Amino acid sequence: MQFIGKQIPANQQPNDGFKVSKLKLAIHSVLIGTSAILMVNPLIASAEPNSEITLEVVDVVAPALSDTRPVKGYNAKRSSASTKTDTELRDVPQAISVITQDQIKDQSVQSIAEAVRYVPGVQAAQGEGNRDALIFRGNATTGDFFLDGVRDDVQTYRDVYNTDRVEVLKGPNGMIFGRGGAGGAINRVSKEAGWDPISEVTASYGAYDQRRVQADFGQAINDEVAFRINAVHENSNSYRDGVELKRYGVTPTITVKPTDKTKITLGVEYFKDEHTSDRGVPSMNGASNSTLKNRPYKIGDTDQFFGNAALSPNETETKALNAMIEHAFDSGLTVRNRLRYADYDKFYQNIFASGSVNNSGSVAFGAYRDETDRKNLINQTDLMFDVKTGSIEHKMLLGMELGNQETYGKRYQPTTGSTSVGTQPASNPFISSASFAALATNVKSDVDVAAFYLQDQILLTQKWQAIVGLRHDKFATDHTNKRTNQDINVSDSFISPRAGLIFKPVQAVSLYGNYSISYVPRAGDQLTSLTVTNSSFDPEKFINYEVGAKWDANPNLSFTAAVYKLEREKVAATDPADNTRTILIDGQETKGIELSVSGNITDKWSIFGGYAYQDGEITKQQGAGATAILAGTALAQTPDHTFSLWNRYNINDTWGVALGVITRSDMYAQLPSSSVSTILPGYTRFDAAVYGKFSEKLRLQVNLENLTNKEYALYAHNNNNITPGSPITGRATMIYNF
Repeated sequence: MQFIGKQIPANQQPNDGFKVSKLKLAIHSVLIGTSAILMVNPLIASAEPNSEITLEVVDVVAPALSDTRPVKGYNAKRSSASTKTDTELRDVPQAISVITQDQIKDQSVQSIAEAVRYVPGVQAAQGEGNRDALIFRGNATTGDFFLDGVRDDVQTYRDVYNTDRVEVLKGPNGMIFGRGGAGGAINRVSKEAGWDPISEVTASYGAYDQRRVQADFGQAINDEVAFRINAVHENSNSYRDGVELKRYGVTPTITVKPTDKTKITLGVEYFKDEHTSDRGVPSMNGASNSTLKNRPYKIGDTDQFFGNAALSPNETETKALNAMIEHAFDSGLTVRNRLRYADYDKFYQNIFASGSVNNSGSVAFGAYRDETDRKNLINQTDLMFDVKTGSIEHKMLLGMELGNQETYGKRYQPTTGSTSVGTQPASNPFISSASFAALATNVKSDVDVAAFYLQDQILLTQKWQAIVGLRHDKFATDHTNKRTNQDINVSDSFISPRAGLIFKPVQAVSLYGNYSISYVPRAGDQLTSLTVTNSSFDPEKFINYEVGAKWDANPNLSFTAAVYKLEREKVAATDPADNTRTILIDGQETKGIELSVSGNITDKWSIFGGYAYQDGEITKQQGAGATAILAGTALAQTPDHTFSLWNRYNINDTWGVALGVITRSDMYAQLPSSSVSTILPGYTRFDAAVYGKFSEKLRLQVNLENLTNKEYALYAHNNNNITPGSPITGRATMIYNF
């Protein structure tokens, strides 16, 4: 028999992974089919060269490529954030929610706060109107943000223009991420240059003159090198008087694959964010009687700015370099190294309500200016290899992280020792001017981190798996108060363990238990909180116990259920017996249940969301006197009940619709004391969207928020910095591929 074929010229060879995979699959199928034919009819081997043979038709079926992708639609199948190895989410003993690229587009997500609003167990907070701030299982953070697994922790706003997906990891994550991660962590997975060409422009226009354009362009340069660039520009106003947003950013990346076993990615980013620092509205009906709870002041009057919007600018400039090299050796060892250098320059100034509206109708105001300059240099090296001991298989990870974070911070106030700029009637809450002449703080913090970690993912049997890990961090802080010339040097050393056991009664179901610990040094998540008083204290400790179940109901639909208890120990508090002393207490606990779902109910119906029950409280009294926080006090911005569900339904190949619901119960704006507390009432909000795909190149959509024009408090920073939720609003978006 003779086979006749045509040779493909080199310049027409498939040059992306998808095409190469299809080519290999086709060749493989031909070989399988040929072998099958030979087995069915061995007479072929002895047939005459020119004889005519009739063969039966043999169908060769290969698995669809989409079934092996890490993300499909709203459903993420795999991740490396929680283990640093490519692992099925079903086999990770931890609750994880992933906001995929399809969901980012469908919901018109543009910020971290928007990304997590349908994630159970996570609350966005106000962050004083100048930074991303989240509440994980009752624990607030402004520093547990990561980019491709590397720390990105300055207090700023992050855009998602260069983000492929957002991974939300619940519970302490010290074994993987090091310090922090007490209640959870956010990891953004970057868009990466590849060999599939992309040319996409997205333009949005919305209510209150919201204007935004972003572009995504990438293609192969040759068989070994691919290029991609993402860019964004936004110039928007707000439903809040005088509040503006301007930002622009650009991120070019290059991926190099000199061989099948080596991959190199290089990227740089420049991002400039300019916001109005908006701290919302104060509370009202303040009273010393603890049975009377404060409420947000005129929450229905959503546009009123308290202070002076024009004198509350917030600017952050980020310049960053990211590099990764990964090589797989013939021995089975894989080495990966990530390097991130980031230079953050931040400035913000704000005039804000510093007290509640009193019985005479007046409110006090404060003001300050803050400057931060941070430089991060972080390097991670991971070694991954497989080991087999008898019938037990091990996926081993050995790693090292070295980092330096240098932070300079200054704060200016109107007068020495006070931020006060007077009082105004709440009916006219405008402060015309403020002085920032007094230098309140001037600090320098130089932190060196050296960490080593070991992890073993163990396949005991086909039904039993385990994961154990240990990380040792040495955290050395050189903190200088430049106003007093006081230098504090602290070296913390802590070990963060992790242990999980997974039982799989059937392939699609995993039942798990997990134990993990994280630490937060006294320098805090922003590295500038050291004082003579707390410098000798051990780091805060967070212990998490979690059991749960994960079920892949079908290849595109996943359910997760988790029950947990998170304990916070070594909390610094005033000694109730002597208010001149600070002591450490084991003083906080959150217990809860989380249920989540993501994926496709049918080929046309996609969903994402879940329910969370949280019971967070102070377990031992903190402080003394009128400001004491009593045992049994509920945690701030930790509602007992939250429920969210986003549904998209494709009517046909052209039209689609979506409906979302977000509801939460009452919660405290700030950890309530024995003298004062502010309640943020619960609410239910409905969102919707309409989609039109008019060709392979053109898609139009309209997203609507708060359909019923509900009056509600969105979130807070403290008792008197409360952000009103937006009234009904809309945004139209065009996505064009060329």
